[in-house]
Amino acid sequence: MTESSQPTWFTLPRFLFWVLVLCFFALQLRLWIGEGSLADIWRLKGEIERQEQENYLAEERNKRLQAEVKNLKEGLDAVEERARTQLGMVKEDETFFLIIDDNQP
Repeated sequence: MTESSQPTWFTLPRFLFWVLVLCFFALQLRLWIGEGSLADIWRLKGEIERQEQENYLAEERNKRLQAEVKNLKEGLDAVEERARTQLGMVKEDETFFLIIDDNQP
């Protein structure tokens, strides 16, 4: 009989080698595919950048609206301007002229 009952293809170093190879591929798979992968991180960075741009635009719009509200609360000039442009109102003792262009369809 032989010294060992195990086959010669099954040795501890060979077994450890294949376990380490499987662990390596499992870690590589996690790195490139799935949640927390590099592709996922790149996608999230793009979403963050897009959201920051949207937030910046919203902040600018809010600043303009706040300035307009302040102007409407404090100044009568803005109210008068809105009444003239949006409602078509005129002041007392003013004459309103409407010019009609015949060439327009």
